[in-house]
Amino acid sequence: MAVKIRLARRGRKKMAMYDIVVAESTSPRDGRFIEKIGSYNPNTDPSTVVVKSDRAVYWLMVGAQPTDTARSVLSHEGLMYRKHLQVGVNKGAITQEQADEKFASWKGEKENRKAGAADTKSQTKEQARAARLEAEKKVNEARAEAIAKKNKVEEPVAETAAAEEPAAEETPAVEATTEETPAAE
Repeated sequence: MAVKIRLARRGRKKMAMYDIVVAESTSPRDGRFIEKIGSYNPNTDPSTVVVKSDRAVYWLMVGAQPTDTARSVLSHEGLMYRKHLQVGVNKGAITQEQADEKFASWKGEKENRKAGAADTKSQTKEQARAARLEAEKKVNEARAEAIAKKNKVEEPVAETAAAEEPAAEETPAVEATTEETPAAE
């Protein structure tokens, strides 16, 4: 019986989450499994991985073969490196203390890289926000200038209309007298 470490899909359509399971290679993807050792959610940013590391290393040590995606997830969490160090301990190349020390230093470096990536991402996001705000300010200024031009154009028209009004008032008065005359007849 060949044993695989693989992902079993769950969740709703287009929002899949995965369980990391140990299963026989002949069982269906979402079917029967031997043990659930974790979960993987690619929908979050960054993706969320929860793994029982001791059980995952145990299954790797007894010969379970991870699928490509499961190998990538386990490697990202450092479990493939931990298995590699444990094989070295079993062969006598290094001691358990040395292996634990190497893994702890790798884990610390990994946390620093994650923190650096998160800082870079937040700075990029803040810069993009500032650029959008600046562009919006420019658009608002352009609109304000256009409105100011429009208002300035109306003022001279209003002055000329005011100058024409007295002449216009005199003409209707003349017309009004001519209209009254035929009515009087």
